[in-house]
Amino acid sequence: MKSQVLYKQYEIEWKKMQRFARAMKRNNFFELIYVIDGTGIQTVNKNRFNYRKGNLFLLTPQDVYSFDIATATTFFFLRFNELYVKEKISKDRDAVKQVEYILQNASHRPGCILKNKVDKPLIATLVESILKEQTNQQLYYNRITEQIVSTVITIVARNIALKLPKNIKETTGEPVLEILHYIQQNIFEPENLRAKKLSKHFSISLNYLGRYFKKQTGETLQSYITNYKLRLVEARLLHSDMRINEIAYEFNFTDESHLNRVFKKYKSMSPTAFRKMNKVNL
Repeated sequence: MKSQVLYKQYEIEWKKMQRFARAMKRNNFFELIYVIDGTGIQTVNKNRFNYRKGNLFLLTPQDVYSFDIATATTFFFLRFNELYVKEKISKDRDAVKQVEYILQNASHRPGCILKNKVDKPLIATLVESILKEQTNQQLYYNRITEQIVSTVITIVARNIALKLPKNIKETTGEPVLEILHYIQQNIFEPENLRAKKLSKHFSISLNYLGRYFKKQTGETLQSYITNYKLRLVEARLLHSDMRINEIAYEFNFTDESHLNRVFKKYKSMSPTAFRKMNKVNL
């Protein structure tokens, strides 16, 4: 698998492609991919999506992806790293943490990230403006491009935030955001998600950890971990052809029946029923 590295804080590229390299790729940076024209299928982290003109995808660090192009596609690529977010988006530390948290959540909200209808034409206009600035290269074009890029990233964050749990708000404090991010990063490592391990990692007393987390998020630590894991299970059910027992193994359930019990408890239906009811064309 090819691992891609970004040597600048951000870079822009656009090109028309008849085919995409078959090898799966993995980034160590954020990458926005906007479809200017064309159709095909995107595969990211075992999930597959039909893409078309106007779709916008966000790949986060360590996402594994590829494209199967059906009709010639013009892609716009905007790549940026966490340092860019910290230096360019805001001087407010908590605000930066919010944006980082939202962007990191994108890997678990797969598919086109434009959920706000009014933002779709806005993103199209901003992408067009970036292309014009980079093509014409008139006075101050780099500075103007940077400002547009920051606007695009902020709009992306807004659209992802629309699909985040309602208890995560703009005022949510930095410590709990770090805990949430840690949970996401370790969701496949259940040993790292035990309360005792979290308490030690964040230097918070075991008794206070549970009270603090519930006060900040509105749910218990275990409930959040389970709900978060089930959201990932839902993505596998909808956007992959993995069998239920394979999904159970990937997410560290004891076996398929264990996953069935937990899923029914929280979703009031079995994983199989959920897949049939919500099946999309892959």
